[in-house]
Order: sequence, then C-alpha cells, then structure tokens
Amino acid sequence: MENEPFYRLKLLLLIFLHYNALTMATSPKSSKHKPWSDIDLNCWRDYDDILTDSLWLFPNRASGEGHQLDYHGNYIPQIATQILTRYTKKDEIVLDLFLGAGTTAIEAVRLERRCIGVELKSDLLEYVRRKISPDLLDSRIHLIQGDSTASETMRRIAHTLRSMQAEAAHLLILHPPYDDIIKFSNHPADLSNAASTNAFLDSFEMVAQNGYNLLAPGRFAALVIGDKYDNGELVPLGFWCMERMNRAGFKTKAIIVKNIEGNEKGKGKTANLWRYRALAGGYYIFKHEYIIVFFKPGNINRGP
Repeated sequence: MENEPFYRLKLLLLIFLHYNALTMATSPKSSKHKPWSDIDLNCWRDYDDILTDSLWLFPNRASGEGHQLDYHGNYIPQIATQILTRYTKKDEIVLDLFLGAGTTAIEAVRLERRCIGVELKSDLLEYVRRKISPDLLDSRIHLIQGDSTASETMRRIAHTLRSMQAEAAHLLILHPPYDDIIKFSNHPADLSNAASTNAFLDSFEMVAQNGYNLLAPGRFAALVIGDKYDNGELVPLGFWCMERMNRAGFKTKAIIVKNIEGNEKGKGKTANLWRYRALAGGYYIFKHEYIIVFFKPGNINRGP
C-alpha cells in the first residue's frame, strides 16, 4: 500500500490538474487584436470569410443593402468588405478620394465604420446621398464634392476630420478611372480626360500624395486598378500607379489579383465579338484587375 502522505499529495495534484483543466475549458479566451483591425487573432479559425491569399475569385457581384450595378465602373462590394474588415476597427474613418457611386460609403454603413467620400461630379454625389440614411449623413458619413487633386478639397477634408474628432483617416481607398478607358464626364479635372497617360499618372500621384498626407501613420491604403490596351500594346497601368503611390511615400504591402465578373454592363452581349478580336489581334481579354495594398510608414497612435 502506498505511503499515506504520498497518496494524499498525489490525490491533491490530480484534483488540481482536473480543476485547472475545467477552468481553462470554461473561461473565455482573452482577445488578441492588431491595432488596425477588430479581427481576434486568438479566434483566427472563425474567420473563414476573410480572404488571405492573393487571388480573389468572385462568381458574381454582391447586391442588396444599397449595392447595385447602377454606375459603369464602380468596384464590387466584396472588395470593400474584405479591405474594411481587414484594416479598420468599428467606428474608424475610411477616406475614399474617388467615391463614384458610393460603394465604400455604403459598405462603411453596413460594417459600422465612418466614411469621408470625395466625388468630382455633383450630380453623382447627390445620387449617393440618396442612398445613405439621413440620420448618418454629415455625422458618420460625410460626402464632399470636389477635385481630389486640389488643396482646397484637402482643407475641407481636414476640417471634416476635426469635426469627427480625428486627426487623420484610418484607411484610404483609391479607385481612379483606368486612364481614358471610360470617359466619366466632360470636367477638365476628371482624370479620365487627361491629355495623355503620363498626365493621368501625374494627376493620380497628386491624389495619392494628398491621401498620404491625410492618412494616419502605420495605417493602410488600397488601390483598385486595372490595365489597358493602347494601339495594340499592353499598358501596365496598375504597376505604374503602384510606382506613383511609392513616390508619394507609401510602401507596398501586397498585390491581389481579382477576377472581373458581373462588373461590366452588357459584356455578355459582345463576348463573342471580343473573343474574335482577341484571336485576330493576338492579345488576351482582360479578366482581372488589381487590389494593391500599401501602408504608410510610422507608428500607430493607440490613443490614451
């Protein structure tokens, strides 16, 4: 028979281990977050909906909750969902300097983020305003009509940030025209009316620089862009815009390739024609665009 003191010690140890195991099983886990995201890294297996690879394949365009394909060239909501969830926390501010039909603003509302959107075309901006609840306009969602290359527009954004009790934006979204592929207006400040691709890139760099200046250090920017053909030659617009972002001070974090599906009106009606042209011209039809992620160097201000 075992020595009685030794037996008691062994029994106490077993009781302690059993209690400790039960406590660990029933106690809630502490959360672990990066300073730019609400994703709990201690529960990383629960985020099956968050993409972490560099090839994004979407079978169709998400719709509903304010999203619709009502404007040629607006980017699909799934991109906004991924980028806003990955790189912002609830109530943080997303700055979109090419707001277009309002994809970023609509998704910011759905994900409980705040947003400042800048759009050159006043009629389009009013159309976006009608998509946003009046209770959120000019409080959580601010829409500014202006030229994103202009210093006056940047002063208005800075004033808006102060009214939102913020020194800088927490995420920058840029979805510019793809040079002159689509003419969005007759406005001379519209980048789709640039006199040349170099002129387009120069104007885009000005917007990138303005965005850099308005973004908090250590935070992220996302550029949604595609390439184009010109006189039978591929123009690598995406990489040229990436280089201009780097000139503005951004560091490149990732290049994501996304398929183009459900984002072009009437494409199915002319698919065979484009296939014929590709065979005859020796080129390939674009089925992709880029989401290029950048970060602004510096330390994140974690607040008080």
